[in-house]
Amino acid sequence: MGRKERREREQKRENYATKHSAEKRKQNLIAIGVFAVIAVIVGYAAWQFATMTETAPGGPENAGALGSEHSHAAILVKIFGDQFDFSAPAYQIKSSWIHFEGRDGSTIHKHATGVTLGYLFETLGLGLDDQCYVFQDGRSFCTNEDYTLKFFINGEPVSDIRDYEISEDDRILITYGAETPEELEGQLLELENQEIIK
Repeated sequence: MGRKERREREQKRENYATKHSAEKRKQNLIAIGVFAVIAVIVGYAAWQFATMTETAPGGPENAGALGSEHSHAAILVKIFGDQFDFSAPAYQIKSSWIHFEGRDGSTIHKHATGVTLGYLFETLGLGLDDQCYVFQDGRSFCTNEDYTLKFFINGEPVSDIRDYEISEDDRILITYGAETPEELEGQLLELENQEIIK
């Protein structure tokens, strides 16, 4: 093998190594660029979530920023003595501002100031006013000559709860039927004994 051939072979090796090294450097720079863009997007999304205010999409009117409050309240809804089940998936975490979570249907979690019970029921697709409680399927339970819709907050009767903003350890009873005073006392006692999961 002559010098010329050896030199050509060495030259080819050097060219291959240089080309291979340049290609690897190019791929590394592209990967670094992609990861940098992803990091920026994730960082921006996290910052947006952490600083959400009442103007955030889907937020209730007049609500404070997410995280401005974290309150828990017990709730019990009885329709003709049967308990309404908020632990079903259809009622779990429908809003970041106020919701049920962890497959629990007895504790309301509120994550911002200015969020009312009316907004909670709205996000769950349940109709509620001072006269009627309406299921998602349209069945309604309205005050009439025989049955009444009643509301209690911390054992006290109230005429409407839609504008009520829960405080820590509140206890809310919504009941529909023709309960005797003794039956109402029993429901209030059941609510009082209900665990508030924090």
